[in-house]
Amino acid sequence: MSLEANSPILVVDDYSTMVRILRNLLKQLGYENVDDAADGTEALKKIEAKKYGLVISDWNMEPMTGYDLLRHVRQRPESARTPFIMVTAESKTENVIAAKKAGVNNYIVKPFNAQTLKGKIDAVFGA
Repeated sequence: MSLEANSPILVVDDYSTMVRILRNLLKQLGYENVDDAADGTEALKKIEAKKYGLVISDWNMEPMTGYDLLRHVRQRPESARTPFIMVTAESKTENVIAAKKAGVNNYIVKPFNAQTLKGKIDAVFGA
């Protein structure tokens, strides 16, 4: 299974610069169909309205964290299998373990480049 170039991707981050960086990196990798959300609540609404091929979410957001968003996504039958990559500035072991238990597909620690992002996406889709 691979992520099709036209599959919609949802980028969730409360920091607009990070959204722009991720959007640009994804574009470099050939992914043009990118939506974004500023927080987990907005992301959930978008996920309920549209089927995404991949969700890339920041961990640290208010009021709903990326971790909370992941748990909500996994609880809903329609989105339970949606590939989910968590982005964080901290690689705390307990965060990684919690995210894995909640069903995250992969994890990226900031800062990262297009090659790292491609590697993580390929790993999720078994490319």
